[in-house]
Amino acid sequence: MEEIKISHQKAVATTDPEAGLKRQVLAYNPNLMLVRHVMQGGWQGTRHSHPHDQLVYVIRGRLRFTGGSSTFEIAAGDSFVVPGNMEHQASALEDSEVLDVFNPYREDYA
Repeated sequence: MEEIKISHQKAVATTDPEAGLKRQVLAYNPNLMLVRHVMQGGWQGTRHSHPHDQLVYVIRGRLRFTGGSSTFEIAAGDSFVVPGNMEHQASALEDSEVLDVFNPYREDYA
């Protein structure tokens, strides 16, 4: 029988994958991964794509997001899904925090 593994945020290491962005890889298994991202206002991520579906939930702040040919602003309480393989980019209009869920999990983050 598989056991439930608890991920305590305070015990999880934080990484700085790029200037202005902090990442915490929280709970995950081969099917799902929960990741917390904290962005400084003015941060602009690199435009990229990955094969994983990505669910984004904004905890605080305000972001500008471009996915495919759409560009929109989102704020605390908003959420959306980025389909796998869609080229996308986010930028923080102010200090922001989001939770990202990836399916399947990202081996490059694990």
